[in-house]
Amino acid sequence: MTADELEAALREIGRVRYHANHPFHALLHAGKLDKGQVQAWALNRYCYQAAIPRKDAALIARCEDPALRRAWRRRLVDHDGSDAEDGGLARWLTLAEGLQLDPEAVRRQNLALPATRFACEAYVRFVAERSLLEAVASSLTELFAPEIISERVAGMLRNYDFISEATLAYFNARLTQAPRDSSDALAYVRCHARAPAEQQAVLDALTFKCDVLWAMLDALYHAYVIPGHIPPGAFDPAGPDGLAP
Repeated sequence: MTADELEAALREIGRVRYHANHPFHALLHAGKLDKGQVQAWALNRYCYQAAIPRKDAALIARCEDPALRRAWRRRLVDHDGSDAEDGGLARWLTLAEGLQLDPEAVRRQNLALPATRFACEAYVRFVAERSLLEAVASSLTELFAPEIISERVAGMLRNYDFISEATLAYFNARLTQAPRDSSDALAYVRCHARAPAEQQAVLDALTFKCDVLWAMLDALYHAYVIPGHIPPGAFDPAGPDGLAP
């Protein structure tokens, strides 16, 4: 494939397989979930947020190109911040607190669904163990993030009286960070994926990442929507855990 054809194939994977198409997101954005279900989403999604800087550090550790390391380390600052009060992780805990969850309970991740934790760890291991080209390509779900973020913020503000703009502040920064990061990653993939095997590996990496995100929502839907089977030890909105801060 030419670079343009490869990019088109990547974007087609996102069109079909990105988790924006999952029915859980349709319910979330349309205001069809109750507060406990939204809490479960925020608590579980934190596991993914916490995995992102770990996988980015793993990528940087095996990268010999200073230019790529410079570009990629911005992602660490974006999520970890320059101190404990800044960055995406801190803003996600603010979101959790705005939903009346205990931020420390969310940070510990032990109440997240087993499938959530397995999926996030699989992503970190993929980036650490596969080729650098595959690791970079797996981040390309960010190509599709701005649209879902805009839809999420508008829908949740419109449909949930327990959501405020301050609660969703995490997403404001991502509207500029995600396009910047995906542009860098896409340029790298277009330049370095030349041979057919390399191009197929890139397509498979993006498919894998879409599967990770989809599996997390499958687990949420199964536990908190239909049939509502919450695994032992996982967050139960009707349980005695008392996660309110």
